[in-house]
Amino acid sequence: MNPRRLYRGVAVAEAITWALLLSGMFLKYVTSTTELGVQVFGMVHGVVFIAYCLVTLLVAIDQRWSLSRTVVGLAAAVPPFATLLFEVYADRRGLLGEEWLSRRDSPTARQRAVCWLLRHHRLAAGLLVAAVAGLTGVALLVGPPA
Repeated sequence: MNPRRLYRGVAVAEAITWALLLSGMFLKYVTSTTELGVQVFGMVHGVVFIAYCLVTLLVAIDQRWSLSRTVVGLAAAVPPFATLLFEVYADRRGLLGEEWLSRRDSPTARQRAVCWLLRHHRLAAGLLVAAVAGLTGVALLVGPPA
């Protein structure tokens, strides 16, 4: 899995869950037929939103994005379907490489941490799942957006 494929995958997944959530909102607020779509797809979207943000940070550190590009990448998760637009933008500007750049001798601790995660990809996947679960739990404790 390279940075381009990983990022494209989560960007598309985030957009799909937006579409599902918007469909659920249509059924709830426009047709007044059911709240089930919002209940189910709201949770799914929240989980994928958190995963997208974590993967954005991982790729941004590895591919050496500027702080402003990283913030725009994170902000793209908020408006519906903007992750797709940002992914195309990032790909066309060479921000999504075919290779991971972080190495053991990388200049920053963050890049060395990404290198460690890439060398231990099974553990990294487990840590990603745990981080998404933990952040989702915090979000559930805080409550739904107002």
